[in-house]
Amino acid sequence: MTAAADEKFLHSALFYRTGQDYTDHMVPFVREGLALGEPVAVAVPGPNLELVRAGLGTDAEDVLFLDMTDVGRNPGRIIPGVLRAFADAHPQARVRIVGEPVWAGRSPVEYPACAQHEALINASFEGRAATVLCPYDASGLDADVLADARITHPTLIADGRERASEAYDWRSVVDRYNEVLVPAPDAASFSFGSAELPEARHFAVGLAARLGLGGQRLQDTELAVAELTTNSVVHGGGQGTLRIWAEAGQVVCEVSDGGRLIDPLAGRRPPARGQIGGRGLMLVHYVADLVRLHTAPDGTTVRFYVGL
Repeated sequence: MTAAADEKFLHSALFYRTGQDYTDHMVPFVREGLALGEPVAVAVPGPNLELVRAGLGTDAEDVLFLDMTDVGRNPGRIIPGVLRAFADAHPQARVRIVGEPVWAGRSPVEYPACAQHEALINASFEGRAATVLCPYDASGLDADVLADARITHPTLIADGRERASEAYDWRSVVDRYNEVLVPAPDAASFSFGSAELPEARHFAVGLAARLGLGGQRLQDTELAVAELTTNSVVHGGGQGTLRIWAEAGQVVCEVSDGGRLIDPLAGRRPPARGQIGGRGLMLVHYVADLVRLHTAPDGTTVRFYVGL
């Protein structure tokens, strides 16, 4: 892919099948960016990271490498914490980023957030001078995942050929995965208003501790609950309901209220310099292992997961 310096945002899905196929595409892509003087970052799962690093040889010294299984464990953190963080650190340059947020082993609970992330890249980078390439393992991922990639990326690369995607419609993926979130039958719940905010936080900390959280993870949970319950009081009709339960080795917390979240990039858009407030949901994305969200005209639910 050749990107002229005056072109704007380019977002492509690359479908690969083998490690050699991966290397054959990634190494020239990265080297092309370096030759153009573009800052380059590669954020992919560890084994693929090593394929690129080895293929680049000494050129790897000029590339930022990030293990996506770490920095992108929560898909909602990738745009503000990886992609935009790198682009915003080079405001005068066109940047080139490889980002692989979906890999075999992502759970069905995580995947909707991954698909929405891929869709929202298009909104986050609209008008920005950047090239983002997203590899997809065509031999290891489900057909539905590959189909979604064709919808969330305006350009597709497969078998050495590049073409425009006739299925491109990123907003439809954001809407489709805006799924109703049903709490576990054994979830403990606490209804709160402004007067009960401290009690809601104590309820969450006490129950999360009994479920097995401790140390920094417990502090993270307390902070996230405080942010979400405060948002409910300030922006969600003045009251809400907090629910907590354990699921598959994680503590799950959710806060529901009567507000409607109309900005699809809420929590993923880096705040403007000097901006006061507006960081609550982004903070939750940073401390949680996964965040799922459902919003409708009659209310919003934000659910986050913290590993034990």
